[in-house]
Amino acid sequence: MSRSSDWIRILASLSLILSIGLVRAEPLSIPIGLISAERAEYIPLSSLEPRIEDEGLEGARQGILDNNTTGRFTGQSFDLLPVTLTSDQSPSDVVRDLIQRGVRLFLVDLPAADLLELADLPEAGDALLFNIGAMDDDLRTQGCRSNLLHTVPSRAMRADALAQYLAWKRWMRWFLVVGPLPEDRAFGAAIERAAKRFGAKIVVQKPWTFKAGASRTDSGHFNEQQLANSFTQVEDYDILLVADEADAFGAYLNYRTYRPRPIGGTQGLVATAWSGVTEQWGATQFQRRFLERTGRFMTPRDYAAWLAVRSIGEAATRTQTGEVSRLRQYLLGPDFKLAAFKGVPLSFRDWNGQMRQPILIVSPRILVSVSPQEGFLHQFSTLDTLGYDRPETECSIR
Repeated sequence: MSRSSDWIRILASLSLILSIGLVRAEPLSIPIGLISAERAEYIPLSSLEPRIEDEGLEGARQGILDNNTTGRFTGQSFDLLPVTLTSDQSPSDVVRDLIQRGVRLFLVDLPAADLLELADLPEAGDALLFNIGAMDDDLRTQGCRSNLLHTVPSRAMRADALAQYLAWKRWMRWFLVVGPLPEDRAFGAAIERAAKRFGAKIVVQKPWTFKAGASRTDSGHFNEQQLANSFTQVEDYDILLVADEADAFGAYLNYRTYRPRPIGGTQGLVATAWSGVTEQWGATQFQRRFLERTGRFMTPRDYAAWLAVRSIGEAATRTQTGEVSRLRQYLLGPDFKLAAFKGVPLSFRDWNGQMRQPILIVSPRILVSVSPQEGFLHQFSTLDTLGYDRPETECSIR
């Protein structure tokens, strides 16, 4: 990190302190738990891709560093307590133990069922959980909890963001290919919803039932070339949208379709919360700080963890407390605004706890666009054109 970057951050912190007149006589320590699970080994599609074993964790650590920059002057310190669950560990037991040790703020990177189990613990009634990994739309429409906020975008938000861009391009005839996993089907359903919402037509929808991955063999590329060509011989369309969250086959369709058409969805043209290709709104300096510290680029899960930690830090700075009830009230209130290198302040939806934020539309090497797109209006916030709006949910967590 350069000295100039250090001074910029310090001056920004001092400006914040002076603007709200903060002086603490007693130091305040705020512990934050991070609960994640051991993941099965992921073999990258290409040997050029790095194997990331600390995804989410390093984003949270970056947030802690950024919080403590301001905390030096406000008398606050933030500590991260990460726990990676083994197969024989109970998430509930781990959280109960941390609560007994005084932790009330948690980042959770677990499947939706485990997330709700933790939120429903009697011991967690006065805790606040931040979902940094589960994109399930049910968590934002029916399974809301008053002690659960979401910094990771939902599948509906990502699908709507991509659909808005395709509507702007007038690519309104879609060929949808859905993988075999439950997550693939969930994202496929989000794409179908987005099509109805923005006036697109899914002209063809096919399930992917083949096993890709033979490219490393001598003849693998030829087999996949033939398979993709025959699989995509369908009626004409503007773009092929693929739902392949495990990144198992979607990339093999690129440049191999029967018709010369672009590919988007989970591969190709992707809607995402964060990407190493974004450089606008101060993101270059932010990316550089993370890269210099970790040796890799920040991922969307890292960004969700960073958002959660920074949200806690911002609320604690503004309210001058670590009391969860007051932090929650501020986070869900109209005064909370978080600068997050996306051009507009981020905030939380007070009906379901979802963080509203722009979604980046990216290719592997460049930032293509940012949604919401111009022309998509909303009576309160254009960010609420992404994902489920208040009237579309059964939630009311305030």
